[in-house]
Amino acid sequence: QAQLVESGGGSVQAGGSLKLSCVVSGEPASTYCMAWFRQLDGKSREGVASISRFSTRKLYADSVKGRFTIDRQNAKNTLYLQMNFLEPKDTGVYYCAAIRLGDCKDLELNKYTYWGQGTQVTVSL
Repeated sequence: QAQLVESGGGSVQAGGSLKLSCVVSGEPASTYCMAWFRQLDGKSREGVASISRFSTRKLYADSVKGRFTIDRQNAKNTLYLQMNFLEPKDTGVYYCAAIRLGDCKDLELNKYTYWGQGTQVTVSL
């Protein structure tokens, strides 16, 4: 059973960058399809990006394509989200999530069974 711990959130001005990390413990990270979700102010949680167990498949929400990059280092049991060209509309809580032996074919929230506690990202003008 996985435990997920995010870090790297913070405050940044519009146009800036942040890199989120999520450390997996309990089992090797390679056991899990992993993803980033976010909950923007006053909105439902939504998928941002996912990455398959050995990085062969990556999916992105249209709203972040070209600006965000998901990656993972299984040797370090760590998932990353590099966020560039941040905009105020990206402000919210970002969550790391995982599916054990999942195929990572979509960003369906209900399929993800393991979740981190979230990290706040705030983008100001």
